[in-house]
Amino acid sequence: MRKASGSRPRDAAAELIECYIRSQNLSPHDRLPSERAMCEMWGLNRSTLRTAIRRLTEEGWLYSVLGSGTFVAPPKLERDLQDARSLTETVRDAGRMIRSQVLDLRIAECSAWLSGKLGCAPGHPVFFLRRLRFLDNVPFTIETCYLDHEVCPGIENGDYRKGSLYQALGALGVNPVQGSEHIGITYATEEEAALLEVPEECPLFFLSGTSMNAEGRTIEYFKSVVRYDKVRFSSVLRRGT
Repeated sequence: MRKASGSRPRDAAAELIECYIRSQNLSPHDRLPSERAMCEMWGLNRSTLRTAIRRLTEEGWLYSVLGSGTFVAPPKLERDLQDARSLTETVRDAGRMIRSQVLDLRIAECSAWLSGKLGCAPGHPVFFLRRLRFLDNVPFTIETCYLDHEVCPGIENGDYRKGSLYQALGALGVNPVQGSEHIGITYATEEEAALLEVPEECPLFFLSGTSMNAEGRTIEYFKSVVRYDKVRFSSVLRRGT
């Protein structure tokens, strides 16, 4: 009988579960043994095991189905912070499935606040798109985009349930080639929690930034909230000479 060791029983139990997944070559959606079986395998008490499972679930390694057990979760989506590809391209290149639910789509007048982001005058026409996006049929991000409508007239006619916004822009001859992006932490509002199927006040990634064309003109301001258990952000570090 293998026993958990270490300074914190929960962390040691989590390590045992991770080692079991690797040693048994378990794949996403494979079921773990019952809680009783795992407690007997490793000499754990039920409380410690459940705390470890909860931690691994919050980190996106496991998920539970009421009445069915605990399962290995699919890997988090890897997003390179220096990659200018659209989210649709990133998901599909990873062999995953993405779809969208359009929450709002309209042409509106640019506000004073948005004017500072897009660099256009208040009252200027702006395309507004807000979508709930699903990764393998699980809601994982709410995206909000504002585009200078003068740069992309007709953009409002696209089908944004399945299509990529950047592909629609490309079809209009508009190609974002550079931009900036910032990442922070926020907490789910009541509406966001319901849409993303997480508890209210759950921590979420908050992303915001702008996209520009080859001439350096800002064409888009975007912001989104993202479930931390579904996406991992990465970047390549380079040391200057």
